[in-house]
This record gives sequence, structure tokens and C-alpha cells, in this order.
Amino acid sequence: MQLESTGLDPAFAIDPDTPLIDRELLSGILLLTPIFIFAMGPMLGLSVDTWLDAHINQVLQLLFTSVLIITSGRSILIRGIKSLISGHLNMFTLITIGVTAAYIFSATATLLPDFFPEEFHDPRTSLVHSFFDACAMIIVLVLIGQTLENQARIKTGSELRSLLSLAPTTARLVTEHEEKDVPLSNIHPGDHLRVRPGETIPVDGTVLEGTSGVDESFITGESSPVVKNIRDEVIAGTQNGRGSFILVAEKTGSETLLARIIKLVGSAQRSRAPVQKMADTVAGVFIPIVLSIALTTFIAWLLLGSHPSLPYAIISSVSVLVIACPCAIGLATPMSIIVGIGRAAREGVLFKNAESLETLGQSKQIMIDKTGTMTAGHPTVTDVVLFGNQTEQEILSFAAAVELKSEHPIATAICQASQKHNPAPLRKADSFLAIPGSGVEGTVAGKAIGIGNESFLKHQRISSRELVQFKQAAKPLRDNGKTISGVVIDHHLAALLAITDPVKPGARTAIHQLKRLGLAVTMLTGDHSDSAGVIARSVGIDHYKASLSPQEKHSFITELHAHGEQSVMVGDGVNDAPALAAATVGIAMGTGSDVAIETADITLIRGDIQLLPYAIQLSRTTLSNIRQNLFLAFFYNVIGIPLAAGLLVPVFGSAWQATPIFAAAAMSLSSILVITNALRLRTVTICTDTNQPAL
Repeated sequence: MQLESTGLDPAFAIDPDTPLIDRELLSGILLLTPIFIFAMGPMLGLSVDTWLDAHINQVLQLLFTSVLIITSGRSILIRGIKSLISGHLNMFTLITIGVTAAYIFSATATLLPDFFPEEFHDPRTSLVHSFFDACAMIIVLVLIGQTLENQARIKTGSELRSLLSLAPTTARLVTEHEEKDVPLSNIHPGDHLRVRPGETIPVDGTVLEGTSGVDESFITGESSPVVKNIRDEVIAGTQNGRGSFILVAEKTGSETLLARIIKLVGSAQRSRAPVQKMADTVAGVFIPIVLSIALTTFIAWLLLGSHPSLPYAIISSVSVLVIACPCAIGLATPMSIIVGIGRAAREGVLFKNAESLETLGQSKQIMIDKTGTMTAGHPTVTDVVLFGNQTEQEILSFAAAVELKSEHPIATAICQASQKHNPAPLRKADSFLAIPGSGVEGTVAGKAIGIGNESFLKHQRISSRELVQFKQAAKPLRDNGKTISGVVIDHHLAALLAITDPVKPGARTAIHQLKRLGLAVTMLTGDHSDSAGVIARSVGIDHYKASLSPQEKHSFITELHAHGEQSVMVGDGVNDAPALAAATVGIAMGTGSDVAIETADITLIRGDIQLLPYAIQLSRTTLSNIRQNLFLAFFYNVIGIPLAAGLLVPVFGSAWQATPIFAAAAMSLSSILVITNALRLRTVTICTDTNQPAL
């Protein structure tokens, strides 16, 4: 898939630093090899001294190390120097100071050996000991750590790249005179496109002609094809079956659902969670402390160490700087966030940012909308109770003419019921006004039409007698869990429409799991209390608030915040948007309105309520993984710094003196431990029947 065709940043697909690091690492290893042979030859069984003069050996080490620093180590040292100049100390600060100190000492020892007192000289070679092998090894090990980190990031981005590969690069454009394949970037809303058997659907649109089965598994999670007929919606990236059809393009490029999913995942993986800010703050304090420890170590060894004390002072202080490098601390949070968000996307949960991932895992209570969230969102009109002289067909025709312009699921049910009674094209209203959470009104054939709930009817100036009639007729229907809408024509009650919307199959299981996870669940709905109570009891919800307007849902959320409580709101419609925006974390059904999805922090792509407990437990598991990473990173330093400083040497002897090479290896190992632990999130079992993270 061409990234440009989706309107997305190509940086989503590949880390631009990866090739550079690979080249630096390769050249570093090639240069390190002779340095290691020259310095460690005798330990490796190589008689270097017999065929190479000791001083020439040291000069060659200087030359190879200088080239390695200039080439492979350049980017590391530049970043370290910039951190010192700006005052924003980081891992590169410690590496740069350590490598520079060891290199300057070694270069001086090689070029100006007489500068050092006699006790610094090796009696056998008359040379001063150098640390070129340590300098080179530190740089190469840092590069290995960075390469492993980049490979891990690439691996965790596989979900994103698999999404990028779903859409084709071309589409078959159908015009009055011909059909031809054109680049996807040339397709615009309104174009007619043919999708042939086995092809991938290139854009979001509506079937205009033909029928076929479409594999929507990446959206729905179901492998069985979904039959698409005329007027059915199709989604970019889904796979056509054996049939052929023509669609009308509606959303192209960056507006398609697939492109929005890719964009959300990419931006979320690059965002920063609040816990990461804490880690950054700790690292900011940690580095000056490490510099102080390194300086103290240098002075202590210089004053108290055995002769010659200066080499021991340098070895120990450089080891402290290198082993304490906070690479693992810097990786602890972002690696877990990247893996966690990538896995969530694979399962159909889109996090807009890392903060929502962290906050969701800490939440204690959750508010859930009813229609389209707890229910299937595919309501049907089951009863039409007439109060005036109009026929059932006339009532549905007037109501559908107004509801045609509404996005609410009930509007769809009324339009479908009207067409079932009369297949002729629906009338069109001359005017239209939607009152979110209440109803709609408009003018049809010169008549003022209003359709809405009981609260809406009170503002339609119907008589008190008609309002009593409405309540009496509605009561038995509401007791069966049906939603009731009144139809008003010219300010007189004309009919009552009873609409049923079945509860989603997994709703009761999802509520049970949410309770097991320790969350208090409250249902917020604009429906009447009687209907809401039936639905709430059927799925196991103990607390609900009914007859709420969008503003009242919003107020309910803000009141919780006023008492210092966090909130999670789950909804799918335009009327839920204010509450979703006000909530600490807003969760939208992917099958709902665009407004709700844009407002929310998290989207359940296929609108499956059972993804809700999964998302919460995944958040908790990711947070647990972050805490484990931070513990590993800090615990490693707690053990490593005293060892590097040489505190164990007076007790156990020089064998416990940590060299800079050992320190560099230990530093890299700590990063590998953190990366490996974060990658466990890709495969760990997410259990939704317990409030304990599955780690």
C-alpha cells in the first residue's frame, strides 16, 4: 500500500534511523576486531608481542579507536555533547563523559608516556596501560543495544504494517465510456468503482450495483463473509469474495476507516503516558547523582587506592558512568506502550494516545449508554398505535420523511418500516431540526411533523389529554423493554411507535466481567425509566439513570469529577459526544457516529461490548509490565553501581573490580531485559475474569 494514497506520514511504516545504526554497528564491529586482538591477544592465546612491538601495538589501537569514535561513535558523542550544552542530561551524557575520559587518558599514555610517573609504567614494556579496547567496546555495545531496540520497535510495529498492506494501490474506475485501473490517490468521493472477485475493496463506499460476500474479519473479527447488497456499506481493506459489484466512493485516502485506524495506532504508539513523565523526571535526577558518584569514586580511588592509583580511579569512575547509563529506564515505558497499543489494535481496540491506555487501567467506575452500546443498534418498529385519522402507512411516511435526515438508529428503523409498507421512494422534508437526545421535527407537505420521546412531546404543545393517552398506551410496551416515540402532526398526537432493539449477545457477559474486574457500572440513557430498567436488569446492571438529555449526561460526568472521581464513558451516538468529551476516558463504538468516534479517546472498532473488559485488562497488564520494567532498570543500577565503583574490591579482592567493558555489557543487558519483558505483552494471556494483571 502506498502511504501517500492514505494521506499518512510515511514515517509510520519504517524507522528512518535503522539503516544508519546498522551501518555504524557494522563498521564498529570491523574496527573493534583488530583493537580487541591487539589488546587481548595474549588472553586469547595469540602471541601478539612476538610479531608486533608493544608501542606500535598501542599506537595501532589508538588509530583504530580514533577511527571508530569518528565513524561509529560520532552520533553518540554528538548527542552527548549537545546534552551537556543544553543541560538536558541523558544516557548519552554518561557515555560521552566515560568514553572521552578513557580515550584522553589512553591517548596521552600512548603519545606522552613520560608525562606519567614511573609507577604508572609497566615494568615489562615500559608503557602506561591504556583503555582503547574499553572505549571501542562501550561504543559497539551501545550500538548493539540501539539496534536491538530498533528491531524490537520494528517488530512491535508489525500490526501497523499489516494494516498498511490491506488496501490496494489502484482502483478500477467506472465511467460512462470505459473502465480502467487508476492510482488510488486519483479516486474521489462520488466516483464509481468496480470490485472484481477476490479483489480488496479500495475505499469506503456504498454498493450501487451487484452483490457479493465480503471478508470483514479485520474489522469484525469474524471469518465468515458478510453478504453485501445494494445500499450496503463496504470498507476499504476488506476482501471481496466471488461476486462482482460497483460501489460509490464516499471516503477516500486519509478519510477511510482503515487510514484512520492506522493514523490512530501510529500516533498513539508515539505518544507519552503520564507514568513516562515520572520516569523522565527520575532519570533527570538520577544522572546528576551518577555523575557525583563517579566523581566521588574517582577521588576515593585516587587518594585511597593502591599504586598506581590513577588507572584504578579511571577504570572505576568510567565503569560507574557506563553501567549506570539509564538506557533501560528510558525504554521501560515506551516499549510497553508500543507493544500494548499494537496488540490492542490487532484485537480491534484503538487507543488515541498513551494517556488513555494508562488512565483506563486505573479506572474504578464506568458509565455505559444503552442504544447502540448495550443494544445491537439495529432497532425495528414493532407496534404502531394510532390516535388520529391517519393510517399506519401515512404515519410512517410522514415520520420517515423527517427521520431520513437523522443519523440515529431509531430513525433508520422508522425509514425501514415505512419502506416495508410502501416500497416507493421516501418523501423529503422541507425543513429539519434535530434535538439530540429528544427527537426531530420538520415540515412535510405543509404539515409540522415531530417525532420524539415523552420529554419532546411536552414541548410540541399537545394537549394534556393527549399526553395522558400517550402515557397509558406506552406503559405496557415499555414494560417489555421497548423504546417509545410519539408522532405529532400539526401539534396533535397522531401515533405512538414502539421500537425494539435487542441486547447485544455478549452484553451480559461483558457486564459480568467488568464487575469481576472491580468496576462499578452505571447505565446512562435518554430512554424512559421503565424501558431502561428492563434492559439494565437483563444484562445485570444494578444502577442506571434514565430520561437523560445529552446535557444531563455531561453534567453527571462533571459532577463526578467535582468530587475527585475519574470516569469512563462508553457511547456511540451524537447525543453521547458531550459526555464522551467530559469523561476522563471516552470510549466509542466503531459502529456509531463519526462525532462520537472523533470525540472519544478509545474506539472499539467493531462495536463489540465484550472488547470493553478486554481493553481494561490489557491496560492493567500494560501498566504492570511498565512497573516491572522500571523495577528491572532501577534494581539493575542499585546492584551495578556499587560493583562498578569497586566497593567489593577491599572485601573480595581485585577480581571484583568491574571493568568498563563489563559495565558496557551489563548496561546493554539491562536494556535487553526490558525489551524482552515488554515484548511478552504480544503473547501474554489477557484474562478478563479477574482484577489481577496476567503477568
